[in-house]
Amino acid sequence: MTDAAPPSPRLHGPSLAAALALMLVGTLYPPLMTNAAGQADHGLAMALFWAMSAGFVRGVGFVPRQPLLRAAFSGWAVTAALALAAWLRFMP
Repeated sequence: MTDAAPPSPRLHGPSLAAALALMLVGTLYPPLMTNAAGQADHGLAMALFWAMSAGFVRGVGFVPRQPLLRAAFSGWAVTAALALAAWLRFMP
């Protein structure tokens, strides 16, 4: 039994753009990662940092060989982490 071939190692523009945007927004506007009381929202920050990390890893073209890591640092992982962050931020 063989694993499916990983995606080709080349730049992935949408993932890299998302990572760069998250890096800039998180640096320039840190209150984005706080709750209504002004305290750090660790769940939201974790989701945003996961999206940023996965975006940089996949965005520069690195594709891990391990299936679990390949899934955690894929373009789909960026989308899932951003969806989780939006849900944590905007849902009560």
